[in-house]
Amino acid sequence: MPLKYKYFEQRPLQRTLTEPVELDKIVSLAKRRGFVFQSSEIYGGLGSTWDFGPLGVEMKRNIKDAWWRAMVRERNDVVGLDAAILMHPDVWEASGHVGGFTDPLVQCEGECKERFRADNIEGDVCPKCGGHLGEARQFNLMFKTFMGPVEDATAQIWLRPETAQGIFVNFDNVATTSRKKIPFGIAQIGKSFRNEITPGNFIFRTREFEQMEMEFFCHPGEVDQWFRYWVDFSMGFFKRYGVRAEFLREREHTEEERPHYASAAADIEYKFSFGWSELETINNRGDHDLVAHQEKSGKDLSYFDQAADERFVPYVVEPAMGADRTMLAMLVDAYDEEEGEKEPRTVLRLHPEIAPMTVAVLPLSRNDKLTPTAQRVFEVVSKEWTTQYDDTQSIGRRYRRQDEAGTPLCVTVDFDTIDDASVTIRNRDSMEQIRVPIENVNAAITDLINAMREDISG
Repeated sequence: MPLKYKYFEQRPLQRTLTEPVELDKIVSLAKRRGFVFQSSEIYGGLGSTWDFGPLGVEMKRNIKDAWWRAMVRERNDVVGLDAAILMHPDVWEASGHVGGFTDPLVQCEGECKERFRADNIEGDVCPKCGGHLGEARQFNLMFKTFMGPVEDATAQIWLRPETAQGIFVNFDNVATTSRKKIPFGIAQIGKSFRNEITPGNFIFRTREFEQMEMEFFCHPGEVDQWFRYWVDFSMGFFKRYGVRAEFLREREHTEEERPHYASAAADIEYKFSFGWSELETINNRGDHDLVAHQEKSGKDLSYFDQAADERFVPYVVEPAMGADRTMLAMLVDAYDEEEGEKEPRTVLRLHPEIAPMTVAVLPLSRNDKLTPTAQRVFEVVSKEWTTQYDDTQSIGRRYRRQDEAGTPLCVTVDFDTIDDASVTIRNRDSMEQIRVPIENVNAAITDLINAMREDISG
């Protein structure tokens, strides 16, 4: 009979902070614990570009894996794709990005010479130096580069500003090879690039970022119900992984702010300290993209429904989420502070499937008797869980370090372990501890992680 290890008392997760933490605390923690570093920092950094450190890369990978699992692997109507970043320039002509993917730009004519998005500025006075702002002009957000040895107009191509177009131009390939019938979706995770005029708020708005997008192809008569379905699905994803419902909201776009290709659009927004901001947009793109590529390429991208004896160009519903923004929201949402006996405790109450490390193995001290046993415990645990081995500084400081990293469980190897072949498992959120035989440690971790999932997800 399998062993069942439970906390002393299973209960909903209790938080001390009831409002989103200020961004500067997240930036400080991210640097201190190795989540995110300024890119090219030793050279003074490059504006709005960031490197994901040892914990950051694990956390972002977990977010992408969670999205892929929910969007692709748990469903029978969505398949995956990994399209190239570099695409034929006609793709961006057909999609409207070359002619219409612009923001209004104004430049200060005074001392600072800064540039600003015109739609974020009131009046003609520079908010930085008080100088006069020039006339607004349209600024294309795509990065351009050249393919081949000659840098002329015939060799010019673009870094993709979204992953969606790679899906649209592969619609026929995927439909044919996967043998999927409408309705079905194609999902993709990948890098995109936008030459943002005013990036900011840490990793929320950057020039290089990672998108998680899915294009769901359906019959035109069913597009409204699928749009509603994917809005609800998207909201459910964030709640599933512990983001608090009171800090999430759905906001429908007005007609003026909708993209040119969308007949309906809604954002899933998170309440950051800098205000409500979008994590994901769900668009009803209609048949805009397939028709545009069909006309530009001359390739028939319609779909024939044999059962209904009907040919049509599918309509598309698109849930598009930012991996970097989602990571920021989860860091903010999980951040908590509470009073301690000697000093305040900072803890990231991350969902176990999102936390960079699931388990930390901590020998009570760096000792010739403890180290071999602790390393053996690490080998056992790391076969099933993402695990960190930490034997530097006092055990109390190591607990605090793992709390800040969001590690759900710490396994401590102490001097009693040598005699009773047992270890202590500590819960990040409650700080409660239980004693477990080494031979049962993975079974105990499984039960405790399952209980923690229930506590966090509610």
